[in-house]
Amino acid sequence: QVRVRESGGGSVQVGGSLKLTCEVSQNVFSRCGMAWYRRNPGEERTLLPHLVSSISTDGVATYIDSVKGRFVISQDNAESTLYLQMNSLKVEDTALYFCAAAPADYTSPRCTISWGQGTQVTVSS
Repeated sequence: QVRVRESGGGSVQVGGSLKLTCEVSQNVFSRCGMAWYRRNPGEERTLLPHLVSSISTDGVATYIDSVKGRFVISQDNAESTLYLQMNSLKVEDTALYFCAAAPADYTSPRCTISWGQGTQVTVSS
């Protein structure tokens, strides 16, 4: 079973930057798009986290409107590691961030990736 471990979260002030890292136990990037998701404060754990950004197997990145121009998703295929560079952070970016298969591959048997514990990002004014 493919597992992930997220790291890099922390507490920063508005306008600050963080770089999240997702270590994947197997190299799935050639067959699975990957994505970053987040769960906002107070949301039920049973709800699926919200998509923030994804990257396809051929490197095409997508972003939700609220993070476009501020976040950059990337991956290191050799290291099986996914990244999310977050700049110009806003209070509303405060959330628990997770990495997992991209929505297009989420139900593919070839892309069964267990959810990690996430990494907390807290942005204060």
